[in-house]
Amino acid sequence: MSKAEGSRAMLGDGDSTNLSRTFKYLMATQFLSRGIPFIFNSWIVRHLTEDDYALYAVQFHLFVTCVLFLSREGFRRACMRADFRCNAAPMQKNAAKLLKVAWLSVPLGILITCAASMLVFWWQSISYTNPYAQAILINGFACILELLAEPLYILSQNLLLLRLRLIVETAATLLRCTTTYVLIASQIDMEKGIVFALSQTAYGACLFFGYWGYFLLFRVLRCSDLFPFRVGNAVGSDKQLSDMCMLFTLQSFRKLILQEGEKMVLVWLDTPYNQAVYGLVDKLGSLVVRLMFLPFEESSYATFARSASGNHPNKTVRLQNFLTQALKLVLLIALVVIAFGPSYSYSLIRLLYGRKWSDGEASTALQYYCLYVIFLAMNGTTEAFLHAVGTENQIKRSNDSLLVFSLVYLVLNVLLIRSAGAVGLIIANCLNMVLRIIYSAVFIKQYFKESSLFSFRSCLPSGWPTLLISGVVTYSTEKIVLDKENFWPTFFIHFAIGFTCFCISSFVIYLRERPFINRIVRFRDHTD
Repeated sequence: MSKAEGSRAMLGDGDSTNLSRTFKYLMATQFLSRGIPFIFNSWIVRHLTEDDYALYAVQFHLFVTCVLFLSREGFRRACMRADFRCNAAPMQKNAAKLLKVAWLSVPLGILITCAASMLVFWWQSISYTNPYAQAILINGFACILELLAEPLYILSQNLLLLRLRLIVETAATLLRCTTTYVLIASQIDMEKGIVFALSQTAYGACLFFGYWGYFLLFRVLRCSDLFPFRVGNAVGSDKQLSDMCMLFTLQSFRKLILQEGEKMVLVWLDTPYNQAVYGLVDKLGSLVVRLMFLPFEESSYATFARSASGNHPNKTVRLQNFLTQALKLVLLIALVVIAFGPSYSYSLIRLLYGRKWSDGEASTALQYYCLYVIFLAMNGTTEAFLHAVGTENQIKRSNDSLLVFSLVYLVLNVLLIRSAGAVGLIIANCLNMVLRIIYSAVFIKQYFKESSLFSFRSCLPSGWPTLLISGVVTYSTEKIVLDKENFWPTFFIHFAIGFTCFCISSFVIYLRERPFINRIVRFRDHTD
């Protein structure tokens, strides 16, 4: 990627608020950064015990996610609302103001990393000589490496350097998976926890060198702009942006409980086996979420924020169009998952991980996870709209509601995990998402109350009953046709029926939603 290319990205990309173009790059990033681990996970599950997989999929994942989410999520949310390219000031000066705020995520992250490490040591009653403790420290170091690249990540996202993120995150993911594979396949005398921690460090180091290497080698900005704290730098900080960062950071504590609360309860109350089952289902079931919904939520948030921050005469109409298109797409994907996911959960787990996992609780948990997907789809997009266009007071009220939802969610997790295990956690997640969707939906209706153009019913894709009929058909054939003892011959029959239903459903939906689907498939730059 050349310096000229970077400059074109900053100028050309910066003027675009096109949802499909941003989604294209973010989806490609997620496809590679999530698809590579998915392929790798199929191999690693067969070479780890349940206890080791619980470490890999739940415990260490929870530690790293908590540290990084609390450290940077608030800064990412707030800084994406800052459309400084529309300002008359020079780009370098505005970038320096943005970085002056973004750099605050680093000391905050170091403090949170130290606090989280000490909490684990105290809770587990372990010393520094324990391999688990050493793995936690290595994971903490990996988090700090990622956080040192965070200011430049925020800057690159604000400048829409989407290809840079695609390259760096893909390389980092590939390095992490390769490191894990080499260390496990070589069968060296090393604790599995240390192996996973070293792999995470390789990931963090690649992000650090990737972002810093780009901005230093191609000199997109001067070094004095990248380090706006040096003596003599006259650039002041943006107090409104700083306040918004703190507001979103406080909100992230509550969102973390809602996002990772089930894993906290799982680690606290349940066995390593159930942790491994949930980790397996979460990694497999959330693949659609990570590949499709997560990049779409990010691109939707950026599009909503930039459209809301402008002074376009038809701003409300543009926001209505963007929101309708976003909700229609995620609902279409979610309905496909609901129609075919439960009927093929057992087959998918058996094909990927073997009968050891498919004949246990994992298949049932994955069926429930497929139903959970539609709530994730609705919540991600509606909350992205609320956070992008809401005022400071509205976001504060949203924070208060999240606190209430967090408490309800934790109680549901504790109650349902005792009665239904991993399935109970998924049910608790569904109920939590329903509450959050209702809150966001009320906000959206109030926001568009002066316009009669927006309707949630218009977000439902045409032809959706065909998908539900397909779901009933495929679920029935699984019960009637699929034989666990004679798996392969009966699976091909079951698969053929499902593929036929999918083709019919796709044809019906395409006929009724042709303009919308063509727009998504082509990813053409257009102005609404």
